[in-house]
Amino acid sequence: MRFGVHLGPQNLTMTEMRSAWRRFEELGFEWISVWDHFYSAAPPFDGECFEALTSHAALALETTRVRVGSLVYSTGYRHPTLLAKAGATIDHLSGGRLEMGLGAGWHKVEYEAYGLPFEAPAVRLRRLAESATIVRALWTEDTVDFDGEFYTLKEARCDPKPLQHTPPIWIGASGPRALALAGTLGDGWNASYFSPEAFSNALEIVRGSAGSKHIVTGVNLGLIGDIDAKDREEFIVRRFGPQTGPVRDAFLAGRPPEVIDRLHEYQARGADWVNIAVRAPIEMDVLENFAGDVLPAFR
Repeated sequence: MRFGVHLGPQNLTMTEMRSAWRRFEELGFEWISVWDHFYSAAPPFDGECFEALTSHAALALETTRVRVGSLVYSTGYRHPTLLAKAGATIDHLSGGRLEMGLGAGWHKVEYEAYGLPFEAPAVRLRRLAESATIVRALWTEDTVDFDGEFYTLKEARCDPKPLQHTPPIWIGASGPRALALAGTLGDGWNASYFSPEAFSNALEIVRGSAGSKHIVTGVNLGLIGDIDAKDREEFIVRRFGPQTGPVRDAFLAGRPPEVIDRLHEYQARGADWVNIAVRAPIEMDVLENFAGDVLPAFR
């Protein structure tokens, strides 16, 4: 099992975020990713939020070793040719460390605020399928012709190609139809705030649609220090707001042996990566303790 940090580019300054990225790499994490929101997706919901693609490029330049990822770009926000071109550029900026995450999108408030159509779930999934297909084709083929439901390309090029032969494409998915798409479209599948049991059940769907193809798997989990139940509750509400039911079973909490045991549950259920999902304010001491006390158990 390998470990990363998934930090939302919001409610903190760019100077703070860049410093955090450097520290995460120093601590021995192997992945750092951004998320894709136009508005803050965590309290305070009216806080400041940086754009994801440009933050992703900054992350590539601020680090030297970690995989630089996105979990995940909403395919309703940008044309897939833009994602392909930007991804190739970030791969060059990072020296071949890009991980491209794509998803169907969910934050209706952002779509409506920016005048973007918030389509029905099945339509968004079909758009995701076309986007992933186009991005991969532009990275691997000299020219691309495509005539789909949403996009039309005629002798489209993406030059230069990424430094990697084909950067990994991760599909962020949770519902049954999206999970099946993750298996057919993705090199990797990522889930956010799943319990070990839920992760295992979802992975069955992903693997069932993938056939013989190997899919790398990842899960985003919260991290709480060794604090009592009341303080844990306050911690979760402060970062997620009062509606925290879906995420309560997906936090690592307690002393290092308890956290290690919990991670072994995810590992046994098929998780290749665990990304610690961090929201400002960043409790760097908790991450430092995790790096010192937990990471060595998995090396």
